[in-house]
Amino acid sequence: MTQTVTAHVKYLKIPPRKARIVADLVRGLTVNEAESRLFLSPRRPGEPLLKLLRAAVANAVHNFKLEPTKLYVKEVFVNQGPKQKRWMPRARGSASTIEKKTSHVTIVLGVYDEAKVAKFTILPKPKKKAETTKGGKKKHEHDEAEHEKHAPTAAEKAAPETPKAGFTKRVFRRKSI
Repeated sequence: MTQTVTAHVKYLKIPPRKARIVADLVRGLTVNEAESRLFLSPRRPGEPLLKLLRAAVANAVHNFKLEPTKLYVKEVFVNQGPKQKRWMPRARGSASTIEKKTSHVTIVLGVYDEAKVAKFTILPKPKKKAETTKGGKKKHEHDEAEHEKHAPTAAEKAAPETPKAGFTKRVFRRKSI
């Protein structure tokens, strides 16, 4: 069985539906990639989930003596916590409820057998080699020479072009109802 490390945050004042959207972004990623995604996330649950991820990594390093490069986000749970119920006065003396929802978030980190390299490292592009044909010319130069030899026939010249401006005239000539 593989070793796992967990961290919890309870009573987070963010609705679980909104927190699940951000949690889905990091599920299955390495810790470095997950941390960078949460750090750059424009959504509000990104900051508390980033703190929770860093706490889980600190638990792994301090308690279990694991290397952070071998860790990945195995599971993320976002469960519903208690709701705070408030009232908003409405017309004719009535009131409507406002539910301020809370979340319980759990992050489970797994351990790879060996350290993983980040997926988003940028490698230099390989240079393309020019392919040559039997005649010694480059392949793409040979194709260009054939295209230059082909002249349009009389039937191609006589074919009428499709009108493009007529469509907009018809659309904007209509009366709105």
